[in-house]
Amino acid sequence: MITKVVTQYMAAWNEADDTARGALLEQCWSERGVYLDPNVLLAGRDALATKIGEVQATRPGARLEFMSGIDVHHHVVRFLWRLVRADGTCGDTSIDFGEVGPDGRLVRIVGFFGPPPAVP
Repeated sequence: MITKVVTQYMAAWNEADDTARGALLEQCWSERGVYLDPNVLLAGRDALATKIGEVQATRPGARLEFMSGIDVHHHVVRFLWRLVRADGTCGDTSIDFGEVGPDGRLVRIVGFFGPPPAVP
């Protein structure tokens, strides 16, 4: 089920233990999956696991939480999320779009941080 895969993906972002994070990503992220946000473009499960660890190191005690349900059609998903810092303050609501491969794991996530730009 695609919603389970996305839930595992978010859990991986919140998992501090490298081994447990790797196990979550193995279940939900394709070996050659591509992750893209305004700050990074990377490919591969190991690269994503490393990036998550780096992000956690810069934000000790922070976690991501869903700000919407998981919208699914065909083999694509979208969902809203936000960062909750250790002190309880929250970042802006952001959005991710993803694609699920034939094996049921995520093959791509494209993330946008914060609200969309205003209409010019």
